[in-house]
Amino acid sequence: MNLDTREPMIDTLGVLETAALLRELTAGLIAVDGFDEALDRLVRIARDAVPGVDCCGFTALRAGEPAGVAASDPARAELDDLRHGPDTPAMTAIRRREMITAADLAEESPWPAWAERARGLGVHGVISAPVDVDDQVIGAINLYAESAGALTPRHQLTAMLLAEHAGLLLAAARDRERQAARADQLDTTLLAEGVVGQAVGVIMTQRGCPAPEALDVLRSAASSLDIPLREVAERLVLTVSRPRDN
Repeated sequence: MNLDTREPMIDTLGVLETAALLRELTAGLIAVDGFDEALDRLVRIARDAVPGVDCCGFTALRAGEPAGVAASDPARAELDDLRHGPDTPAMTAIRRREMITAADLAEESPWPAWAERARGLGVHGVISAPVDVDDQVIGAINLYAESAGALTPRHQLTAMLLAEHAGLLLAAARDRERQAARADQLDTTLLAEGVVGQAVGVIMTQRGCPAPEALDVLRSAASSLDIPLREVAERLVLTVSRPRDN
């Protein structure tokens, strides 16, 4: 089940293809803010970029509990979903913290019920590699082949490199998601405060824009003037509240 480099590498998947995969993965995930969107992109890129892989999935755990799946082929998403049972290649990879392979699911399998479902969906080979995201989230990336024996030791090496690289990119996506959530919470707090909320209301009225955009205008002014946001808000509110000379 584990990587065996003694077997001949007869497929054409090589170093250049793997490097191209990692570059494409970086480009596809580097600016994604949402973890779920990052997972969706990950499985699609892996499916399209790795020769011999017909579909790809990801099984995620958060704090030890199932936290969703992503699948390049929605019709086969159940193969990654732990709600159908914990005896899966993905869960074995996560528990053992090592890559798991099954080149031919028609042979005896440690996961007989899962293997039967997989064969029913046209899947006859699998590689599952554990992915460490952060202290809350772990998972496994699952590469599937429709032909028995299609997944070779070279695919195992690619899966190992893919898992390592994906872990870093997914951790960054999680960080951006948390930062965005904190920023939204801060915005909500600021808008609830008297003078900042009043200033945002003034800008919304003047520009006909929504509150988030008005708050961005206020922030931009504070940055340009190099003064605190609250002071900019106070100045704006004071200016519009002054009686105009006739």
